[in-house]
Amino acid sequence: MIKIKNVTRKYGSFKAVNNVSMTIQSGEIVGLLGHNGAGKTTIMKMITGYLEPTEGTIVVNGKEIGSDRLAIQRDIGYLPENCPVYPDMTVVEYLDYMASLHGLSEGQRGPLVVAAIRRTGLQEKAFQSIATLSRGYRQRTGVAQAILHEPDILVLDEPTNGLDPTQIQHMRALITDLARSSTVIVSTHVLQEVQAICDRVIILKNGEKALDARLDELQTEGRLLVQLGGKHGDPRSLIEGCPGVASTLVANHAQRNHAPSTTSCAVTVAAGEDRQETAAQIAALLQENGYRLYGMQFESRNLETVFAEISG
Repeated sequence: MIKIKNVTRKYGSFKAVNNVSMTIQSGEIVGLLGHNGAGKTTIMKMITGYLEPTEGTIVVNGKEIGSDRLAIQRDIGYLPENCPVYPDMTVVEYLDYMASLHGLSEGQRGPLVVAAIRRTGLQEKAFQSIATLSRGYRQRTGVAQAILHEPDILVLDEPTNGLDPTQIQHMRALITDLARSSTVIVSTHVLQEVQAICDRVIILKNGEKALDARLDELQTEGRLLVQLGGKHGDPRSLIEGCPGVASTLVANHAQRNHAPSTTSCAVTVAAGEDRQETAAQIAALLQENGYRLYGMQFESRNLETVFAEISG
């Protein structure tokens, strides 16, 4: 478990991260989403111990990052944003060297290196110099070093950066598989990445947490959208008199070519009410009072619309 409490990171007077708190449970795949400069990489560097918070505390598996940094880092696999590697080494040499830095014995290193190469699809490039690899294969090599010591926590900063569409699909499948045994934190500015692999999204804006929600919660239906015609007059008071309705927004639309005018209503159903039953009662009430019902549906809020609202 990772607990971040009131964390701020300053560079002089500039606050790259401002009073952010969050808790990440074991086994979650959490996406840090935001525009470039939102604070995603800074938070990841603080979780992994590469930066210290100016204010606040970070606790990983019961250990505080300030006093137990090395112990925490042994439990973390980290892919930095720019994927630093040694270009003069082959893939196997690099991974074996990184395994030795993790304190793994020579007998342990071989099987773990082989497993990391297999899981990241690097078999054909294993004995090739990293300097000759494409950007996508270098990215895979960076992921391989992050997972080779089988860490409890994986922190991946833009893991699909530079990958082609096929490699992106492979990486998504790999991250999902890794989450079976590890907590995974993924940083990205690509909405599709979060929707494809994450259980939960944390949206950052200007160094602050703007949203923290599970994806299935975001995708719940929103307001009830109703399109009416056949009668003049504002239907707001009629709709709001229906049990279960919290509020209503109304817009009138004049039509051309002698077509009848229509009225659109956005109805907010009160929390805890049966949404379907409320919709049925509204429909019956409108028809009883002489309105024609042209359309009725619940609007859907997805990650794209939520992110646009926050960014706007």
